Amino acid sequence: MDLSIILSNLETGNEEEIETLLREFNRENCRTFTFDQKEEDKRKKLCAGLVRVLERDGSPCCQTACLEALRILSRDKRVLGPVATQEGMLVLARRGCLREAPDTPHERVAVEALKCLCNVVFNSQEAQQVSADIRLAAGLCAQLRTSAACGLSHEVSLFSLRLLFLLSALRTDVRALLQHELKAVDLLVEILEHTLSIKWAGKYEAAMDPDPKPLPLEENERAMEALKALFNLTLCDTREEDGAHQLRLITAIMRHLLMIKTQTEDKTEEAHSHAINLLSNIPVSCLDVLINVQSQGGLEEYNGKNMDVIQVLLDFMEKRIDKGSNYKEGLTPVLSLLTESSRHHREIRKYIKSQVLPPLKDVKNRPEVGTTVRNKLVRLMTHVDTGVKQSAAEFLFVLCKESVDNLLKYTGYGNAAGLLAARGLLAGGRGEGQYSDEEDSDTEEYKSAKPFFHPVQSGHTFQHTAGCVCQQEETKMEYVSLSLSSFSPFTCRQQIIRPMGVRRDGTLAPLAEAVQQCSADSCSSDSD
Repeated sequence: MDLSIILSNLETGNEEEIETLLREFNRENCRTFTFDQKEEDKRKKLCAGLVRVLERDGSPCCQTACLEALRILSRDKRVLGPVATQEGMLVLARRGCLREAPDTPHERVAVEALKCLCNVVFNSQEAQQVSADIRLAAGLCAQLRTSAACGLSHEVSLFSLRLLFLLSALRTDVRALLQHELKAVDLLVEILEHTLSIKWAGKYEAAMDPDPKPLPLEENERAMEALKALFNLTLCDTREEDGAHQLRLITAIMRHLLMIKTQTEDKTEEAHSHAINLLSNIPVSCLDVLINVQSQGGLEEYNGKNMDVIQVLLDFMEKRIDKGSNYKEGLTPVLSLLTESSRHHREIRKYIKSQVLPPLKDVKNRPEVGTTVRNKLVRLMTHVDTGVKQSAAEFLFVLCKESVDNLLKYTGYGNAAGLLAARGLLAGGRGEGQYSDEEDSDTEEYKSAKPFFHPVQSGHTFQHTAGCVCQQEETKMEYVSLSLSSFSPFTCRQQIIRPMGVRRDGTLAPLAEAVQQCSADSCSSDSD
């Protein structure tokens, strides 16, 4: 569609003509994400014209068409100059009911304005600065509080939360404003309670329905946006004593979220992933909330603690391992969470070890061979991604109470060499962690096979077969020795094997050349 026609009608045409032209433009370009550079100036003028139309109090249908067109144009970073101004951002904020909202706001207009703001803020640093200057975050918090109290539409709440997430991610000053002055953490906690329909059975314990229904799709979408914003706001200042109650409350909500499902398996995994990311920001001293669930009971061997959510985390970890890709973003957060939880909470470590490193019975196969969780984690210890292999090794090391001997029993020296070298423990010993006295978990199978264990491979016993040299007949051993003795001169003559020496500069050289250089140096240094 010719943009010149739209531009001329924006100045002279009536609302109906403008709306008709923009509807056609929107229909043609709804899936357009790359634009012709030759028409860049026209698109800039169109953005400016649309902002001027939105300043007027037009009909909701015309405003919606203008905002849809502006949302499409905002996909091009190069034309956002007229929008990323204080005047342009204030117009969008008013249409999104974030500033001086009209007496009878139109929901569709508000939703399209919020979508435009999300695009513009994401694609323009100037818009991010203007958003901070006009305190757009304050308007968002006010709107979300209204949503929590009165119940705004799903889309208005969803895109308000998304815009809050973007501002908290892109501007550290806005993040500080949200944390302290606007009390956005309390607001987001309240939104999560309302969205997840949480009823409290204790101070930090959400009541669980015996037959819980899957979380509806719309509630799941809002919860994901709230979790992402909350993650940004808990990146720092999570160790203040006066915030301990708030952090424990967040932990309890995350436990509830981990224990429920959504409409699809993929959405459930996504929700659990966001919950794990957020728990990674929580101080480990608050993570006892995950296992202190009095109303649901616990296991006697773990001091009455409830390990249901820990098993969910282990299942999530194994599922991410089985995917075989994107370990950096998908696997390392849950490994880190489980590692720190095990390091500081004895019951969690004891339970995870019983699931991941049970008493060793398979003593014939190497530790990286097999389909158990231990086998999968040991294979990750030699992964090409340094961060992934360090996370897997650290997790297993903590489960072994940072004992080198215990780690080698389950992984082998070769797999653990990287971790031990980094910690200066290649000669053995223990890490710096404080743990209870070691318990004897060796099985009879392990004790009987221990004398034959390969020191590097672990779990792989020496195979004493009839073909070993030590069991060959005397005559055959003599024949092999004679063959080797006759073969050695041949390899030297053919220079397959060459004796080497070290020059003065530390480099290798043929032995004769190195000896000659040493002799020459000795003669030249003789003072007699």
